[in-house]
Amino acid sequence: MLPCVFNELAKSLCYYGQSLGAGRLSGNSGKLMSRVIAVANQKGGVGKTTTSVNLAASLHAVKRSVLLIDMDPQGNATTGLGLDKHNPVTPLSDVLVGDGSIKNAIQQIPDTRMSAVSGGPDLTIAEVQLMGMDEREYRLETALRSVRNDYDYVIIDCPPSLNMLTVNALVAADAVLIPMQCEYYAMEGLSALIRTIDTIRAAANPDLHICGLLRTMYDPRSNLVRDVSRELLEVFKDKVYNTAIPRNVRLAEAPSYGVPVLMYDQKSRGALAYLALAAEILRKDSEKMVAA
Repeated sequence: MLPCVFNELAKSLCYYGQSLGAGRLSGNSGKLMSRVIAVANQKGGVGKTTTSVNLAASLHAVKRSVLLIDMDPQGNATTGLGLDKHNPVTPLSDVLVGDGSIKNAIQQIPDTRMSAVSGGPDLTIAEVQLMGMDEREYRLETALRSVRNDYDYVIIDCPPSLNMLTVNALVAADAVLIPMQCEYYAMEGLSALIRTIDTIRAAANPDLHICGLLRTMYDPRSNLVRDVSRELLEVFKDKVYNTAIPRNVRLAEAPSYGVPVLMYDQKSRGALAYLALAAEILRKDSEKMVAA
């Protein structure tokens, strides 16, 4: 058996994870409004950007309108979509700390009907400036109000740290999707993220919840991976997506061509896994909407 860190995590998660919602409902019409999902984990190298880009592309492939927001100063989601992180139309930093309009920051993804707001190095400076501003944690949420209902899904790619950029993403989000590798150190990182989400729920966004834990870089040949995966499923149950993202060369290659894996090799194991994840998310959202 693995260490009892799982039990501690389960208690923390259950505090706010009871209402795994399907998104906001529009009045009494039962119509599902836009879902804002923050893809977050302060541990680097767990597949946050890969998940953000390929989940967005997969939702788009099944006829959902999607806006991807790159909140990471590294700008990898931006370049992974074929956009120039050094020359955005309107920098996201201007939206967060200036008077820039998010409508002007939105760009169309080449050869698709997907949209994106580019991230890049300017966000490092923006983070510092945010610290001295009033209502600093609400800047992205406020900006999104004018456009969120133009899309079925808004996906926010968070930086690999629990900084003010990540806080902005969590305050703006309805739900958090947590990519994680099946290893012990990932468990410790999950504990810190849960405490942060708990704090944000109490202080700024009471509706925030975890929509799911996503096992990434999954290799069932490893005993450790199987053991951690088994413990995750036993403790977190349906909060763990049935879909697991495998280690896949095509997933690693696609960003160098500036396209999601679905546009690079749609028959690859990675592409099929993210399509399965999109289908699982849509099914759960639909079930929650009916239940509501």
